[in-house]
Amino acid sequence: QVQLVESGGGLVQPGGSLRLSCAASGSIATINAMGWFRQAPGKQREVVATIITRGGFTNHADSVKGRFTISRDNAKNTVYLQMNSLKPEDTAVYYCNAQRYVPRRDYWGQGTQVTVSS
Repeated sequence: QVQLVESGGGLVQPGGSLRLSCAASGSIATINAMGWFRQAPGKQREVVATIITRGGFTNHADSVKGRFTISRDNAKNTVYLQMNSLKPEDTAVYYCNAQRYVPRRDYWGQGTQVTVSS
């Protein structure tokens, strides 16, 4: 089992910044990738960014490229999402995700609300 705890959400004005954190615990060695997803009201959950735990390869959704950056601190078992130049359309609940490839299993955090509004 893997437990994920997110923090760092909140209310920010357009153009502002926030950093989300996701602390992982439990069977960390079984995790192959971690990522951030988001879900806005009335919309499907979508991937924001992912990072491979060994090697550090990252991928970001087109909608956030150049504004958001995913990173990890393996010593702290923590993944971050630095969000800059935030827009109202970034408003959503952001979920931390951990993936085990074999056998396939996804773990989810409880979610943290990000609201971008003036």
